[in-house]
Amino acid sequence: MTASPATPEAAHRSGFACFVGRPNAGKSTLTNALVGTKVAITSNRPQTTRHTVRGIVHRPDAQLILVDTPGLHKPRTLLGERLNDVVRTTWAEVDVVGFCLPANQKIGPGDRYIAKELASIKRTPKIAVVTKTDLVDPRALAEQLIAVDQLGKEMGIEWAEIVPVSAVADQQLELLSDLLVPLLPEGPLLYPEGDLTDEPEQVMVAELIREAALEGVRDELPHSIAVVVEEMLPREDRPADKPLLDIHANLYIERSSQKGIVIGPKGKRLKDVGTTSRRQIEALLGTPVFLDLHVKIAKDWQRDPKQLRRLGF
Repeated sequence: MTASPATPEAAHRSGFACFVGRPNAGKSTLTNALVGTKVAITSNRPQTTRHTVRGIVHRPDAQLILVDTPGLHKPRTLLGERLNDVVRTTWAEVDVVGFCLPANQKIGPGDRYIAKELASIKRTPKIAVVTKTDLVDPRALAEQLIAVDQLGKEMGIEWAEIVPVSAVADQQLELLSDLLVPLLPEGPLLYPEGDLTDEPEQVMVAELIREAALEGVRDELPHSIAVVVEEMLPREDRPADKPLLDIHANLYIERSSQKGIVIGPKGKRLKDVGTTSRRQIEALLGTPVFLDLHVKIAKDWQRDPKQLRRLGF
């Protein structure tokens, strides 16, 4: 009797997946949930993400690097055009694209605009990810899944998978990860174990401050806040067991009329922004922080190439 051959161990896979979708489709929340920690800022305001953040998911069989892009949209400013260019460049370079469509919103012109663009990228496999399933009942979800399947047929996209998930309720995230991994190429680790993002700390700190500032102003301000961390230095003359990191950052707005909104009556709002973001920054960096925030005006920066460069876009 011959012994059955041992099953070969599955090869390790590593590669890049990119979540796309119109603004506020749940891409950043999904990235954070899969990575297991906050690497992308989230907000209930559309167009929150301005950089492609890489979140790294470590599994025994694979390393999945998630590239979170800004939402593709019809641009009205130079900033908008640059964000769209970032998205298209990213799509062309990743191994698999996840198209996020919220379960609680009917497919609209924005989704069709993106689907049409995606259809032109022939070689990259595409998964349709129906997000925010915790916000709808089973019947509405079934209708959305059928609509997404139909959208693919209309646009000539063959979905590798259609998967419903909820990042907030932690539903089907493991399944999504299991479906993305086989679409990655075989290969070694691309980042060391334990790395969760390749975003520089300074950029992440700026993003946490901006997130707190956006939460503070809700509907009063359009997306005209940019944050630049000018300096991050350990304070000198501190005992080794009591370190303190000094962070000096500027919040840039476009018009002087917006200054009062960001600062708030008697500086209360800016103080709240400082308190909220400092807690998040300390959790991120694992060290006590002294945060010094200033509000400055950079007139119409979203339309000015020079200022966009200076603010990191």
